[in-house]
Amino acid sequence: MEVIANTAAGKVNNRSSDRVMEVLLYIFAVLLLLILIYPLYFIIIASFSDPSAVGNGQVWLIPKGFTFDGYKELLKHENIWIGYRNTILYTVAGTAIGLVVNISAAYALSRKDLVGRKFISLFFIFTMFFSGGLIPTFLTIRDFHMYNTFLVMVLPFSVVVYDIIVARTFFQSSIPGDLWEAAQIDGCGNLRYYALVVLPLSKAIIAVLGLWIAVGYWNSYFNALIYLKNPNLYPLQLILRNILITNQMQSSLGSGEAANIALRLANMMRYSVIIVSTIPIMCVYPFVQKYFNQGVMIGAVKE
Repeated sequence: MEVIANTAAGKVNNRSSDRVMEVLLYIFAVLLLLILIYPLYFIIIASFSDPSAVGNGQVWLIPKGFTFDGYKELLKHENIWIGYRNTILYTVAGTAIGLVVNISAAYALSRKDLVGRKFISLFFIFTMFFSGGLIPTFLTIRDFHMYNTFLVMVLPFSVVVYDIIVARTFFQSSIPGDLWEAAQIDGCGNLRYYALVVLPLSKAIIAVLGLWIAVGYWNSYFNALIYLKNPNLYPLQLILRNILITNQMQSSLGSGEAANIALRLANMMRYSVIIVSTIPIMCVYPFVQKYFNQGVMIGAVKE
């Protein structure tokens, strides 16, 4: 009886300790969530607040001096809509091209019957650590007549070796080799097997890579800064950057009341720019969320 009583008491103690640990983990998770969410929340309320209140640290939980002046001033620039159009085109075309080349390369490298597979993999990995540099890349793009064109934003930088490695690991760990043997018996060739069998079973990794690639194109401005000179081809990020720089220069070069007004508008637009540039791409995430965790975890496990 004493043994049974001790065993029961031990189970009760274990349950109590488990509950305490579970409560602590929940508290830690909530604190971590607040730490991650609050900066975004602060940017949102700061974009609707008076810049002097933000600068004085008076904005914490609700906007102070509620105003839409930052958004009104920002949306006065007509080239913002040109930037939106260009960024959407670059993101859609670049994501489509990136998925085609990266997923196809990853599947080819996952096939054990590919001749020279190890050498090709090392060739890809080598580019992750060493590159030709900015000037040789610029000269190459110019010689291929892509400088200052639409193609320079979607084609030369479409191959991402990290994405290829993740997708290759996904194919190796998630697509059984028996499927290929069964498909061969039914007279299925490589391309048909890839299109009709592999891709439908790879929705998770396609969604994950699609989101990564789309976010990269949406936030890209450096390539446009180097390889574009036509303002009508500028993406949204570069246009917003130029607007902020112009307003800050006006506030620093001016004097008196005009300089104060320009500085106030620049400070108000600083947070509005972040909201305008990030909200559209954030709206895409809920549509791929159900695939995201599955794709990342499966693609991150080495066979």
